[in-house]
Amino acid sequence: MGDNKFYLTQQGLKKLEQEYKQLKVLRSRMVGKEETPSVLHSDELDAEFVSFRDDLDLLDSRIEDLEHIFNNYEIIKASAVEDKSKISLGAQIKLDINGKEDEFVIVGTLEADPMAGKISNESPIGKALLGHKAGDKINVDSDDKTTYVIKQVKY
Repeated sequence: MGDNKFYLTQQGLKKLEQEYKQLKVLRSRMVGKEETPSVLHSDELDAEFVSFRDDLDLLDSRIEDLEHIFNNYEIIKASAVEDKSKISLGAQIKLDINGKEDEFVIVGTLEADPMAGKISNESPIGKALLGHKAGDKINVDSDDKTTYVIKQVKY
């Protein structure tokens, strides 16, 4: 993970904090076991031990990723947006997409879930929409030449 800011909603931060707590508990249970897999012979590792170490390494990696996020996050606040008519992080947008209406919320990359109506500010569509207002028509560079007409912007 780079040194970028991670933009999160308050709800997204709480989910990550819960995950972090669960992973820390799991890790302490894993390393606190008295029956930790051990080495069989001097140069030969037990397959169970190798699997245990791999699992522990993955767990440690995710814990480190979360700690990095906690040190580099910013909460998305709609009140911080100077011009509420323009699309920014946290905006709820109603769009006409080639004649079909859809709604999205612009969120940071960690919370993006297009199936749930949350698109990343770093996605091609999210980038294209940022800074625009209701009534604007946006064309996103893609093979299908989709036109997005912004119908409404709310915070």
